[in-house]
Amino acid sequence: MNHKNILITGAAGFLGYHLSLKLIEMGFNIIGYDNLNSYYDQNLKIRRLEIIQKSPETHEKNWHFIKGDLLNKELLEDTFKQYKPDIVVNLAAQAGVRYSLENPLIYINSNILGFTNLIECCKIFRIKNFLYASSSSVYGGNTKTPFSEKDPVNHPISLYAATKKANELIAHTYSHLYDISSTGMRFFTVYGPWGRPDMSPIIFAKAIFSGEPIKIFNHGDMSRSFTYIQDIIEIIIKLINKPATRNNTFDKNKPDPSISWCSHKIFNLGNEKPIKLMDFINLLELEIGKKAIREYEEIQPGDVQHTAADCSLLKDWIGPIPQTSINEGISSFINWYRDFYDC
Repeated sequence: MNHKNILITGAAGFLGYHLSLKLIEMGFNIIGYDNLNSYYDQNLKIRRLEIIQKSPETHEKNWHFIKGDLLNKELLEDTFKQYKPDIVVNLAAQAGVRYSLENPLIYINSNILGFTNLIECCKIFRIKNFLYASSSSVYGGNTKTPFSEKDPVNHPISLYAATKKANELIAHTYSHLYDISSTGMRFFTVYGPWGRPDMSPIIFAKAIFSGEPIKIFNHGDMSRSFTYIQDIIEIIIKLINKPATRNNTFDKNKPDPSISWCSHKIFNLGNEKPIKLMDFINLLELEIGKKAIREYEEIQPGDVQHTAADCSLLKDWIGPIPQTSINEGISSFINWYRDFYDC
């Protein structure tokens, strides 16, 4: 059994909940850190925490939860001092592309200032393995698909994406200066049980069940690498077990964005079979047994039209990755939705 201490920020969130639960089952000691903000239904976050607490594998020595904000540097430092994490997984962030148009300062505070506070603690307490959430949004205006880590990401089209690119740059700098092994994870549209209510799968499911219209942006001409949550969790665990290392072949005369001379790596985490938005809606309708009322609209500012993940570098690093089919994933998601929302 592994007794390493892992600090997971955003532990009450969608990814943080699933990761915490799985790592506790595997024998790790988890320190969960989350501010339980009201960006979406706090009851969902509280329910997630209750499930972790009530898990048969959970006891007072392997699960500790701290309600706190990354902006609270004193509390962060106290958490590091008290629980002495060996590994830090940062999944805390202000999420959402469209919300960043309305509340830009929240993104600067949480995703840049908060991130910097956390990685400063990693420096002070000599954390050797730091993993952090980035996003497929960093590919911004790129139209070449599938997206590769070798592609430049210098043209973000939302503030959310810009903050995630900033995280990657900050992590690389700290890796270079302080020898912090850092792995950035560019997530592609993660969905599944206990998902975020602000994302399209739950928005669409809720509307179809209740007979309300769904807004389909860009008149449906969009596609996403919809990626099932358990696939993501398995990949994160493999990355926890294989920290980033230096790449001695890096050529500073011809810099490759996908590698570095220091212990910093960035990977795409996504399903390599992108799904058209209209096909995704059709599958939801089939699983729910009810047609959606569709309202077609123009594309929203900040939205990327098509995303597709090239995971070849990830597979070179950790080996084969799980790729749950969209049919299986939607079935599991809707079964959870019916149960949780009593549909």
